[in-house]
Amino acid sequence: MTTDVQPPSRRPRVAVVFGGRSTEHSVSCVTAGSVLAALDREAYDVIPIGISREGRWVLAPDEHETLAIAGRSLPEVQDSGAAVVLSGDPTQRALTVHEPGRVPHELGEVDVVLPLLHGPYGEDGTIQGLLELAGVPYVGSGVFASAAAMDKGHMKALLSAAGLPLGPHAVVTPRQWATDPAAVRETAEALGFPLFVKPCRAGSSVGISKVHDAGELAAAIELARSHDPRIVLEAMIEGREIECGVLEGLDGGAPEASVPAEVIVGGDHEFYDFEAKYLPDEGTQLAVPAELPDEVAEQVRRLACQAFDVLSCEGLARVDFFVLRDGTVLVNEVNTMPGFTPVSMFPLMWKASGLDYPELVDRLLQTALHRPTGLR
Repeated sequence: MTTDVQPPSRRPRVAVVFGGRSTEHSVSCVTAGSVLAALDREAYDVIPIGISREGRWVLAPDEHETLAIAGRSLPEVQDSGAAVVLSGDPTQRALTVHEPGRVPHELGEVDVVLPLLHGPYGEDGTIQGLLELAGVPYVGSGVFASAAAMDKGHMKALLSAAGLPLGPHAVVTPRQWATDPAAVRETAEALGFPLFVKPCRAGSSVGISKVHDAGELAAAIELARSHDPRIVLEAMIEGREIECGVLEGLDGGAPEASVPAEVIVGGDHEFYDFEAKYLPDEGTQLAVPAELPDEVAEQVRRLACQAFDVLSCEGLARVDFFVLRDGTVLVNEVNTMPGFTPVSMFPLMWKASGLDYPELVDRLLQTALHRPTGLR
């Protein structure tokens, strides 16, 4: 059953939630800093809420400068602020503040949550479930789509079942690696070297290794397992790395795709790893839009919208592809909460498509404010 949501007649109150318990904590902080700087304070009442690495929710200062990357130092949530609690009771949508030596007090009702969390304990359906219980509208996909897209194994299974083209891959569970490592090695050999070993439920290229031969496999698996017990092996695809942004259609319409863009990895990076994405490096370039034949660009945009619908995504997503020399397009991943940092592809692609950063944030909030919680 859904709960109809009417946007408030007053200025909507937005809770911007960031940080979190995943290894992408700092990336989330940088994303939040960019969004806080872009939010129109005449249109929205903004409450920044940080989640520490230990999982403590705190009132954060509304100072976007403190959430920027300083050189090669990454920001993080300080857990010294007043603790904040959001009840799972849909009749009580207010935030409660707990401070030492003071009686708990309500901060006020929240109209919409912008959960800028990447990785487990945020992007994977967990906070979405809490917000559904609380009856609070939020930006982005619901519980199922968030969880399905977060797990690369389940995501690929769903996309493959729907007929979307994918590269060769295999999921390795904790039991398989513990009880039959020889079979895992055989699977890797069948995929061929080099290949990539990734945590199933992580993003921002955290825990990913490029494995050149069988001798590097075990160490790469253990590195990925340090981030997630479930891992995925992916055959290396010789092709261009293309990305495409998707937004939920207005007024219930079909999803809309941005112009595609290309990641051109250079310098000392063998692939688009964490440092290439977020830390200064002249070797990595982003081509926005990508130079693609019209028919290939259109296929990328069409497949991006199909992937969005197959997973029942809402709000936004970034779909990553490989484009081979012969023009073949393969879907790689779907990200339901792509980065919003100043160097992130998602906002750059939409800017090139005619929607600048503040307009993009506003559209996401307005879409969420008009969408009910519950079954839909």
